[in-house]
Amino acid sequence: MWFTQEQGAVLQALGVDRNRGLSDSDVRQRHEKYGLNKFREKKKTGLLRRFLSQLNSALIYILVAAAAVSAVLGEVTDTVIIAAVVFLNALIGVVQEAKAEKALEALKKLATPKALVLRSGEQMEIASEEIVPGDIVLLDSGRIVPCDLRLIESVNLKIDESALTGESVPVEKDASLVLDADKTSLGDQRNMAFMSTIATFGRGVGVAVATGMETEIGKIAGMLEEDDRELTPLQDKLARFGKYLGIVILILCGAIFALSLVRPLLSEGTIARDHLVELFLTAVSLAVAALPEGLPAIVTIVLAIGVQKMVGRHAIVRKLPAVETLGSVSIICTDKTGTLTQNRMTVTRFFTDGAIGDLSSLDKGNDAHRLLLENLVLCNDATWSPQEQTGDPTEVALLEAGFRYGIEKGDMTRRHPRIAENPFDSVRKLMTTVHSYGSESYIMTKGAVDQLLERCSRILTDGRILPTTPSGSWARPTEQSRGPARTPGACGPRIWRGTLSLSVEWA
Repeated sequence: MWFTQEQGAVLQALGVDRNRGLSDSDVRQRHEKYGLNKFREKKKTGLLRRFLSQLNSALIYILVAAAAVSAVLGEVTDTVIIAAVVFLNALIGVVQEAKAEKALEALKKLATPKALVLRSGEQMEIASEEIVPGDIVLLDSGRIVPCDLRLIESVNLKIDESALTGESVPVEKDASLVLDADKTSLGDQRNMAFMSTIATFGRGVGVAVATGMETEIGKIAGMLEEDDRELTPLQDKLARFGKYLGIVILILCGAIFALSLVRPLLSEGTIARDHLVELFLTAVSLAVAALPEGLPAIVTIVLAIGVQKMVGRHAIVRKLPAVETLGSVSIICTDKTGTLTQNRMTVTRFFTDGAIGDLSSLDKGNDAHRLLLENLVLCNDATWSPQEQTGDPTEVALLEAGFRYGIEKGDMTRRHPRIAENPFDSVRKLMTTVHSYGSESYIMTKGAVDQLLERCSRILTDGRILPTTPSGSWARPTEQSRGPARTPGACGPRIWRGTLSLSVEWA
């Protein structure tokens, strides 16, 4: 258990130099030993086997048997109709599954991330599949963790582990920790970073301790890979229906054939060969007529229509019967944020000028309102664009709020470059940045409201600067405090300008 060991012991066990990383020869040897850093995939099913799997049904077996008997008896029309129905049924299933497989392959290609590693003393970006145990991996905000890492350095590092643990709030990491094996669950391993999670804040350095199927997410993939096939409710009902139908048809046809033999035997004591053949053909015709040849095709077509509707809602269904299974669900057991919701935050209200209002009522032309927007955009380490967002969910929400009013981080950073910063930490509960505003430097701070109020002695409200009381409220205006407001930002860092409240945006 790597999270129970000191950093030096981990590096020694993996045979890697912290400052140089692995050499090219080390990488080659470990590739041969451990393989590529990707999940093991089952051997793809061939087209013929996939086609035959569509025929694996009791009802289909009966139809095939009926077609064979009809062919032997020379009933060409019945044989062609039954064969066409069976073939069409299998073809629709194969085509739909092939389309789903192609969509999944395309998603896998899009999801292949890059990794920043240290090898032979040089930093380089490589495909995540090329990571081997012992690689020194560098993390920064927005980067996907390419494998399981034992962190050896962390600076205000937070990682979103919702894909693995379901916890939506980014986890603060601390590389210096050495944890107890018996008391530490997966979600509490704060000196580890796990494959497929995302760094949302700060930076870190880790050594690869597990790749591919040996990672925590790989173990989950391995469990999903187990070939434990269960029939869906519809498949089970059709299988039982086909079985019972076959038995009933055989019994009825046999009874009719037997009863047809009784009369000539009783009246004449013998049966002519031609009459015997005619009675047998009659019994077989009844069997073929009793079979619902169109049922398998109708079921398959209806399921295919359901799949197409799901595609219209951006859901890929790999197996046709899964559509019916989903429709049979009565209770869904799920975790929390990110499953039923979009796992994102949205700014909904703001407080400034002595009043609370919805974000839609914010006025960029108001000096205090504009300064509030500039604060939340500049004092921010996330990135946001309509196409892509990286970083802490709360910071992403703040950038999105600024973008709604035409205040973009890239433009603001160029106009007011950051010249100093005090990063957020769990003790101070604040983040502070210093920016150049022409000949002046403005301090922007965001964080916990109680910590902000504790450090504020004045507040800007209604265009006036008023002193605050120890309880966080502010005194009534005095003659000394009346007068024009100062230029936004020129009042100093101890003025409380406003706060924002956030809420989860439900899907």
